[in-house]
Amino acid sequence: MIEPRWMAWTLAGVALALGGCKDRSQSERSPVQMPPILASSASAPLTPASMTTKEKPMFTPLTDDIQVSPQISVDQIAVAKAQGVTLIINNRPDGEDPSAPQGDEIEAAAKAAGIDYVSIPVTHAGFSAPQVTAMIAALDKAEADGGKVLAYCRSGTRSTLLWSLAQAKQGANPAELTKVAANAGYDLSPIRPMLDALSGQVE
Repeated sequence: MIEPRWMAWTLAGVALALGGCKDRSQSERSPVQMPPILASSASAPLTPASMTTKEKPMFTPLTDDIQVSPQISVDQIAVAKAQGVTLIINNRPDGEDPSAPQGDEIEAAAKAAGIDYVSIPVTHAGFSAPQVTAMIAALDKAEADGGKVLAYCRSGTRSTLLWSLAQAKQGANPAELTKVAANAGYDLSPIRPMLDALSGQVE
């Protein structure tokens, strides 16, 4: 059976796996500090100071139907709407960065724009089976509605990892998921054993 082993990893191993993940925008940090992808920072993901708002990267596509992003602003919801996004998934816990838009702000703006919103926060505790199940349900609903999904966290890393776990749980090939994530600039190697287990590719 795969499920018991998966549950054990969620409670013990995933925090270690997350410790090996690094934001694309983060430099090396001291081992005593929180893992970069979970660090609470008062600043948004780094972009060159010379960049204008229009030049800053917006959303990164994983597939034709799902994009991931660092923390989004209320203003970016109009961009998401124009791109056909019908569901925004927030994978960032409230309070992680008090200066960033919190979930209720994004939810209110999304609903005002006619976009569904769901919160599936990923904290320093890592991923759990209920989070994967919730991600699957959210993605399935968006697919049934014929729309696109935008998932965000601090850098897009947690959103990408949770998306990949949801896909693996539904039988997707971990090697293919790894390629998709790599093409978008994200590394799935820290959770590869979990992907293999969820997809049924290990005994």
